[in-house]
Amino acid sequence: MSVAGIVDVRPYLTFTLDDELFAVDVAKVREVLDYTTITKIPRTPEYMRGVINLRGSVVPVIDLRLKFGMSKTESKINTCIIVLEIKLEDETIILGALADSVQEVFELEPDQIEPAPKFGTKFRAEFLRGMGKREENFIMILEMDKVFSSDELALVQQTENASQLA
Repeated sequence: MSVAGIVDVRPYLTFTLDDELFAVDVAKVREVLDYTTITKIPRTPEYMRGVINLRGSVVPVIDLRLKFGMSKTESKINTCIIVLEIKLEDETIILGALADSVQEVFELEPDQIEPAPKFGTKFRAEFLRGMGKREENFIMILEMDKVFSSDELALVQQTENASQLA
């Protein structure tokens, strides 16, 4: 049984958070950066780690592990920042997401993706576009536009704007 709305072969970037394997549609990914210094912004939620300077632009950085109820991401040799484009109504917001490591880019056929389970996962089902199957591994395919509420993304925008004014 395939997922409604997934009808073509798509490339996905896979990455790890803790010991879980996740994927995001490559069309959402701008670039992958080595971990760098993140400037903390006061009075923001714990999962909002701060901002980075990306070639003169301020980019908010989110800790997906904290967002998903895991422990805080620690800087290690493979820790990286995935720079993503997230849709908020008619706008595109650029943000960085911390990942323990990036694995690879590969294509999944629609019949390799099943609907997200309604139980048995630590993550809210609406965050997941589906569950990919590759060899013996299951991959949680994130629906990045739904991981953050419009209020959370508005906060990201405010943080970005405040950082640019400082």
